[in-house]
Amino acid sequence: MLAASAVLAGIVIGVFVALILAISALQTATKQEARSKDVNASALMLEKLVLDVDAGVRGFVNTNKRSFLQEGPYKHARDQLPDSTKVFEQLASREPRQRSNASSLATKIREYLRDYVVNVALFTQPGAIRLAQELEGKQRINEIRRLFTTFLTAEDLLARSRARSAETKSRHAIELGVTGLAGTAALMVLFGLYLASSIARPVREAAEGASRFASGELSLRLEQGGPGEVGELTQGFNQMAERLESARSELEEQNAQLRESERLKSDLVNTVSHELRTPLAGVLGFTKLLLTRDFDSETRRHYLGIVDAQARRLSELINDFLDVRRIEEGRFERAQELLDMGSLLREEALLYSRQSPKHRLALTLPDEALPVIGNADRLRQVIGNLLSNAIKYSPQGGVVELMAEANDGTVRVEVRDEGIGIREPQQPQIFTKFFRGDAATSGIPGTGLGLAVSRDIVESHGGRIGFTSAEGEGATFFVELPSGNGGDVHHKEIAPASRTEEDR
Repeated sequence: MLAASAVLAGIVIGVFVALILAISALQTATKQEARSKDVNASALMLEKLVLDVDAGVRGFVNTNKRSFLQEGPYKHARDQLPDSTKVFEQLASREPRQRSNASSLATKIREYLRDYVVNVALFTQPGAIRLAQELEGKQRINEIRRLFTTFLTAEDLLARSRARSAETKSRHAIELGVTGLAGTAALMVLFGLYLASSIARPVREAAEGASRFASGELSLRLEQGGPGEVGELTQGFNQMAERLESARSELEEQNAQLRESERLKSDLVNTVSHELRTPLAGVLGFTKLLLTRDFDSETRRHYLGIVDAQARRLSELINDFLDVRRIEEGRFERAQELLDMGSLLREEALLYSRQSPKHRLALTLPDEALPVIGNADRLRQVIGNLLSNAIKYSPQGGVVELMAEANDGTVRVEVRDEGIGIREPQQPQIFTKFFRGDAATSGIPGTGLGLAVSRDIVESHGGRIGFTSAEGEGATFFVELPSGNGGDVHHKEIAPASRTEEDR
């Protein structure tokens, strides 16, 4: 801005200096023109005086009366002629081109007065005077007149040249003045537009942006640009906006996490209060019966079996909660051991085949081994959760299929049921902690932690878990794990879950 102001000031000063010089040249030309007029006037006056003297001399010569030499124009001209000649010579000497003509003319006038006029006044014989007048006087006067004509002609040419020069300079001065003023005005307008576009506009946008930013529009960014401090202002505003927007995003994320934590805490409290109450009531109730009454050995054994089952259920619930906590704290570790997934599936199928008399569990395994590297107990936990859910979510009974195969370096396990299925709106939340969908309203027990824990276990083994389902058409859950080395396994169908021979 300082540089632009200095340039503008320099241009304005240059224009005015040029205008002053043009005016000065005009004044000089005007003075020269006026001086030329003075020289012309002095020359004409001097010529008149010379002619008056010549007229007096001719009157004396023609009449022989000395009164022509003693009074009238002759005497006045004779007295003024020396001073007028001197003044004329001084005025004309200021112009080098006329100095020589003026000097010659003044010399001729002085010689005319000294050598002729004075001598004519001394003559007494009229004939001699007339002869002198005709011979010498006319010759001298003609020479003086010629010199006057030459001088005036030259002076007239000089005057015309000076007049044209004065007119040209006057026109140039006017043109320069108008051009300079118009150019200065245009530069000032351009400078104003530059100020408005490069400073006023960014500052105004910054002010408007600050108001919008203060009203909550944190995503607002100013256009980068502007000279010097204006550019720094917009850059600083954008940096501040980015930091504040980032801080707000972090706060919103933290608030969302806090709300999610509160929701999970509430779900946990509800789940714990609901899921723990039932088995705990069973343990306390049957324990009290055993302590307060005497039963036969068979009844006592049956009651103890119920207490044991409820206690195991409590243990599984507590283990699920502990697993979730370990996973969230990053303390979950998997063992690096080679195991046969086929053998593990066969054991779990045998265990869960006795869980419900309404269900038949079918196991399909390939002839080759299904080796994986991982933690056997954790993988049993995943398969157990899937089988348990397949039985729970198919309350009408039916076939629960457990299948496995090796394909392209992975071992894929599938658990398929013929149950109620999963409604499409609920499918994105299936692996969310404590989410149970319609299970709670359907009276199906559970904590909503099994699938969440299973997903974390599978992912910790480098695998993935997923499902396909449609409402009323059952569900198929699959687990894919990286394959290892293994031995031979076989294909087998496990007996029905019923304990009676007919159901098998």
